[in-house]
Amino acid sequence: MAKQNKLFSPLKTTRSFEQVSANIKKLIFDGVLKPGDKLPPEIELSHQFGVSRQTIREALRILELSGFITVQKGGSGGPLIQNTILHTIHALFLDAFQMEKISNQELISARRDIEKVVLARVVEKADETDFDRLRDNIHRAKNKIENNLLATDENIQFHNLLAEAAKNHVYVIVMGSIMAVERELMSRHSPEEDASTSSFQYTEGILKSRHAQEYHEGILNALVERDLPRAIQLMDAHLQEVEERVQLFLK
Repeated sequence: MAKQNKLFSPLKTTRSFEQVSANIKKLIFDGVLKPGDKLPPEIELSHQFGVSRQTIREALRILELSGFITVQKGGSGGPLIQNTILHTIHALFLDAFQMEKISNQELISARRDIEKVVLARVVEKADETDFDRLRDNIHRAKNKIENNLLATDENIQFHNLLAEAAKNHVYVIVMGSIMAVERELMSRHSPEEDASTSSFQYTEGILKSRHAQEYHEGILNALVERDLPRAIQLMDAHLQEVEERVQLFLK
């Protein structure tokens, strides 16, 4: 077995686990370590850093919680570089939403402001590839609805795709976090096609999916025509309906 290159140097600090995690993150940021790369085993890391295996475990736990790595189980497992940072941010945002007792009105108000900015940037920066991705999203939502299935995931993803079309990663992070909260709220109360769901509840869910998809189609058409006022008008009406629906959930 070929000897692995030594990536790390011994540390001298009272909080070595933080330095270990910082060193590994720097190598990720610098592109030395990339998603899919495996880190050396714990014992090798402890030798390279000159710290205990417990310190290495604490550092890896920090990296895992932060979304930089996953730790695979089994004999061929171990720490693997994997970017799950956005998922981690979304989960933390949901925790903050619940901890700070943010009201639905606050969430929708902030979302309305952000969506307007995103729409303006989409009108300015989006290209045909972005519009094709949005069209595909709407097509998949339509297919689900025509087959009497809820299109919740597709309808939420539409807004994430808008943020991506704005060509600004900050909007992607913020919109994704907001939509993660909305997805959580809806998942608690959305009807599922099982024995506990009445025919009326499920039909109502399909109808709401269709309304969202129709708004999305209108918004996309306005964006393709670079008609920002029309896109904003449709988004306002769409979010008003979303707010009313979520308010019913929270009663």
